[in-house]
Amino acid sequence: MKQPWIHNAKTDSWMILSPPFLILLVIFLFQKSIQELESYYSFYTWLLLIVFVDVAHVYSTLFKTYFNKEEVRRRRLLYWGMPLLSWLLGILLYQFGSLIFWSGLALIAVFHFIRQQYGFMRIYARFEPAGWNKKIDGIAVYAATIYPMLYWFSTPRAFNWFVSNEFHWFKNLSGVLPYFTGLYNSILLLWIFTTVKSSINKGCWNIPKIALITGTYLSWYFGIIYFNSDVIFTLLNVISHGVPYIALIYIREIYQKEIPRTHRLSLFKRSFGIILFILIIIGCAFFEELLWEVLVWKEHISFGLISLGYLFPFLVPLLAVPQLTHYLLDGFIWKKPKKVV
Repeated sequence: MKQPWIHNAKTDSWMILSPPFLILLVIFLFQKSIQELESYYSFYTWLLLIVFVDVAHVYSTLFKTYFNKEEVRRRRLLYWGMPLLSWLLGILLYQFGSLIFWSGLALIAVFHFIRQQYGFMRIYARFEPAGWNKKIDGIAVYAATIYPMLYWFSTPRAFNWFVSNEFHWFKNLSGVLPYFTGLYNSILLLWIFTTVKSSINKGCWNIPKIALITGTYLSWYFGIIYFNSDVIFTLLNVISHGVPYIALIYIREIYQKEIPRTHRLSLFKRSFGIILFILIIIGCAFFEELLWEVLVWKEHISFGLISLGYLFPFLVPLLAVPQLTHYLLDGFIWKKPKKVV
């Protein structure tokens, strides 16, 4: 069987499939040192993981959307309407209180993270025929991601997605968690059984798909349930999500596209192109976080500006527009166009 790599075995392994395994190995080997790193250098871990990976991956979407003139012209309403819709949705949520706003944004973010894993699974299963095995793969991805979130909703954790108490609305789920635990374990066993049986029957193993689903189980279980640590959750959650997304954008939208189709983006196909690509998304992420810091948080940097608190119902949703737009657009931009019969 030809393995369904997105680019090739080496690139897929290092950039898309291995992050959860490598990070988990580092965590088990250097757990104490990582905790100390968080205690003494929390600003730098935040800068590296949140700004340079998590926020940066949001801006990599630009290379599939707004930096592609032809794509914007083709779906003008989607690309110019979505940021406006994101801002208006944010303003509406903020009218019910900042916690409602952050809770809503966190739930949308969680859904986006779950769907990314499902999307990667579909890519790696693209050569397989439709059937029960494919459905069980999908159910396994949802179980691997949703159960840890249900555990988080009902069990106090030492970390947040955005702000404290954002998921406190679901704390009453603790009574039904044992039932979901049984279901989670059953689905995992069923997926292992069907994967082994199907692979033996066909005489081949879909290595990237199996690695993707296994990595999803490991990163979400150990990041949320097993360890109760902010820095470990951030390491597993952010790197396992952000790095594969950035890699997929570069591979699909720049590296694999023929030069006439990349237009001005052909610049990024050159030897220094990938460095320029990374510098641009990191630069955008840093500028956005600088605005958050100066105008809203003021935890590390403050220029003594007057308080803008009275503008927060409009300002906070405005600053969240890139992130929310990224979450919402992702539901459209990866769909394959329907074939014309």
